Amino acid sequence: QVHLVESGGGLVQPGGSLRLSCEASGDLADIYTMGWYRQAPGKQRELVAIVDHLGKTTTADFVKGRFAISRDNAKDTVDLQINSLKPEDSAVYYCCVVRRGLTYWGTGTLVTVSS
Repeated sequence: QVHLVESGGGLVQPGGSLRLSCEASGDLADIYTMGWYRQAPGKQRELVAIVDHLGKTTTADFVKGRFAISRDNAKDTVDLQINSLKPEDSAVYYCCVVRRGLTYWGTGTLVTVSS
């Protein structure tokens, strides 16, 4: 089992920044990817950014250089730096880990972008 705990969400004004953090615990051998998805009200959950065990990243088109993902294998953490936030970035952001063919999710952290 893998347990994920996210932190760093909150209310921010348009144009602001946030840093989301996710810490994994449990049986962490052979983790393949770590990353972030998001889900806005009434919409499907969508990929934000993931990084594999070799450091290769996959990011959504809407990231467009505004987001940066970083993974620390020694600490079993994955962070997401979000800059130039827009109201449409408002969503619950979920940490996600894929390990030995199984997908694990955190409970999510809410990001609200509003003036």
